[in-house]
Amino acid sequence: MKVLFHPDKADMHLSSVLYALSDPVRLSIVSDIHKLGECTCGGIDVTVVKSTLSHHVRTMREAGVVHVRVQGTQRFLSLRKDDLEERFPGLLNSILHAYENSNEPIPEP
Repeated sequence: MKVLFHPDKADMHLSSVLYALSDPVRLSIVSDIHKLGECTCGGIDVTVVKSTLSHHVRTMREAGVVHVRVQGTQRFLSLRKDDLEERFPGLLNSILHAYENSNEPIPEP
């Protein structure tokens, strides 16, 4: 089985994290995980095809925003809240607070 890359906390870069959170679909996914806790890729309500969702998850994983845990054929996503908070204090909470108060719609594909 292929080992998924997750950057060490010290190797997380602000520009990569901000890029990962700059897409409305990815921001919606992060918000859902924040509200629900760990969930599967299939448990996330997005209007994109499976391959596009995989791309978004990979972008967030490689930036250090989410952790992906593989169990059989399932992929479980969780936020790396503690690592992000330690590396960039207040960033994730600030972005999520602004997003959740904006009522910004998720763009249709």
